[in-house]
Amino acid sequence: MSTSEPNATFFRTTGSNAPSTALSEASEVLLRFGAMMFRAGNTATRTREWIEAIARKMGLDAVSVSLSLDSITTSVRDSGDWVVAMRDIGPPVINAWRIAQLERFARTVQTGSVPKEIAAKLAEIDATAPRYSALQIAAAVGLASGSFAFINGAAAPEMVAAGIGGAIGQSLRSLLSHHQFNHYGAAALSAMAASGAYVAAAALARQAGFDFAHYPAGFIASVLFLVPGFPLIAGLFDLLQYQTVAAVTRLAYGIMILLAVALGLSLVIEVAGIDLSRQPTLELAYSLKLVLRAAASFVAGGAFAMVFNSYPRTVLTAGLVALGANSLRLGLSDMGMMLAPAAFFAALVVGLVAIVADRRFNVPRMATTVAPIVIMMPGVYAFEMIVLFNHGRMIEALQASASCGFIIGALAMGLSTARFFSTR
Repeated sequence: MSTSEPNATFFRTTGSNAPSTALSEASEVLLRFGAMMFRAGNTATRTREWIEAIARKMGLDAVSVSLSLDSITTSVRDSGDWVVAMRDIGPPVINAWRIAQLERFARTVQTGSVPKEIAAKLAEIDATAPRYSALQIAAAVGLASGSFAFINGAAAPEMVAAGIGGAIGQSLRSLLSHHQFNHYGAAALSAMAASGAYVAAAALARQAGFDFAHYPAGFIASVLFLVPGFPLIAGLFDLLQYQTVAAVTRLAYGIMILLAVALGLSLVIEVAGIDLSRQPTLELAYSLKLVLRAAASFVAGGAFAMVFNSYPRTVLTAGLVALGANSLRLGLSDMGMMLAPAAFFAALVVGLVAIVADRRFNVPRMATTVAPIVIMMPGVYAFEMIVLFNHGRMIEALQASASCGFIIGALAMGLSTARFFSTR
């Protein structure tokens, strides 16, 4: 059975006559399409728009949709009869390729299409295997973690250790996900594996004579791949479009994942006795630093796009957008701009590029937006905040939480401002 099959479906009907089998089949097709689209990570707004587009092409009079993180309900009306159906969605499985396929299919559905034809195509999309193997994804996360470490000011030894930790943590997460392990438990265990591997790699490297002068930067970078960027960004978008239930449930899921990761990280910090005090960043010639930061941003953005199962073309696009936007953010910060305004302008650039890519090349905005934004998410501040609160260092924790909140708000406002150019 496909992982997106529902646990239960319920129907309620009314009208002068019992609704036809065709109406029930149409309702089930719309329900399945919406569940696949929303579970893959698309926003509630876009999911509703495409469900309504398919309903019109099937000749239905009206359709109403209600979405939350774990269920979808549709009400379909045709010729005076109506059907209400509900379906479980299941835990999120981020898949940018599936979003692109579903949107492309919704655009090409012919007027007058029958439910069976649509259902057959949905089954074909649902059965398609991921584009990248677990080994490729683990390698991509390792590269992203090493890149994160450099962007946060770490040197080569910390980059290598962070890459090893990220790859090991992602391998464990893939294994637990394959066995349908609880997402929160998987996040905590993956954080423990990634940060624990970093500590072990650092200890071995020190024995070999390497100096770890920027230890905290690499340690935090080893778990930044666990930041739930897709749910958080989609939730913010849904709030802007008044999809409150979908937004709140998604944001709650994202926050719970962050807390689970922080739990795993805190256990390793406690056992290993790690000091997270801020340390000076790596000193390099400024021109060389610009080039290396741009390269690290490209690698991190492209690697995250691979994690989201994007097309190779989208992986390249996400990497280039991350290169430009994150270089802009870091450059503005270097010139003295506060972190939040710099993040705002970078997110604005990402949002505008995503609009152009969607209109000209039919690339889903989420696929182009999320990977570049994720590498700008203040994961370091978020994890520092929780760990410092846990250790009773309240002043430092409040400073980290303020920085985290302002940067996330700025990123959201930048993306929102970009959407004003395409959404009424």
